[in-house]
Parts: sequence; structure tokens; C-alpha cells
Amino acid sequence: MPFILRIPAITILSSSALLLCNVRCGGDNEMTVGKNNQSSEVYAAQRLLMVKSQIESRGVKDSLALNSMRSVPRHLFVPEAFQNESYDDCPLPIGNDQTISQPYIVALMTELMNLQGGEKVLEIGTGSGYQAAVLAEIAGEVYTIEIIPELCQRADSTLSIIMFSFDAAMVIRDGLKRRLSMPL
Repeated sequence: MPFILRIPAITILSSSALLLCNVRCGGDNEMTVGKNNQSSEVYAAQRLLMVKSQIESRGVKDSLALNSMRSVPRHLFVPEAFQNESYDDCPLPIGNDQTISQPYIVALMTELMNLQGGEKVLEIGTGSGYQAAVLAEIAGEVYTIEIIPELCQRADSTLSIIMFSFDAAMVIRDGLKRRLSMPL
């Protein structure tokens, strides 16, 4: 279960490690990256089926979380070799011995945060950036921190492609060795 801490005006979601990104969500832009053989329409249909069969069927009811899961293109957050499996009911490798979380887990963590819209959220462990994108559809601002530089760079690239307005101020830090002193 994720660690969720509520402090007035900020919600902290921890799924693992330390990129500082200020993500502001904008629209329904969807671009397909890579040379996979599926169209955006096919992925959109798979995404809707994923939400219905994997997430709603397991009891996730929060409309903001469900709508966000319906709109964020998960296939863009996984390596090209795994894009055809991106809407399957499982985590997938993203490199550096890390995985993108199973869609149900992303939706459940999002629902458990009980976001109403407009909040500031701190995510610890950016990974692929998928959870940050899901949260950015709901929250006013999402700050996400990653310790692995390669994941930070890929997440920044993907988020920049899919977000209508992505304002990033990145810092790669190891939170175990150095304290972040950046104001939220």
C-alpha cells in the first residue's frame, strides 16, 4: 500500500525514490511515440477496456481517477518493445530495474488520495511519469521526484509530449544523501 500523508494544501504520495517537476495538466493531446504497429484509436479502445475490466470491476469508483485513467495514454510511458502490452493487467519493465505500476494500482492510489481537483501533490518516485500524468489530470500542481537520471529524462520527455502545458524545473537528487531545499 502506498504511503499517503495529508498536510493542509499538499498531498504526498510515495511509491519509491528522488527530478523535481511541476506538472500542470492541460488537455487531451495524444501522440504515439515509437514505431509500434497500433494506432491511437486502438490504444484508446484498449485504455477504455482497461478501465472497465481491470479498474472499475475491482471497485474503484472515483470519477476523477477513472476519467484520468481513461485519458492518459499509458503506452507512451513504456519502452517501445512493451507498448503492445501497455494496457495489460500487469506492471511492465521501464529500464533501470524499475517497472511501471499495474494500472489498477495506479488507479487505486489515485482514488485513495481523495483528490477533489486543484491540490498540490508531491509524488516520490517518478519512474516512467505515468502516475504523475494521471495525477496531473486532477490536481492543480504535481511535484515529482526521481533519483535515477535516465528515468527522470525519459519521464520529462514523455510528459512534455503528452501534456498541453508542462512546466518542468528538474533537479535530480538522492534524498538519502542530500536534503532538497526547494520550496513547494
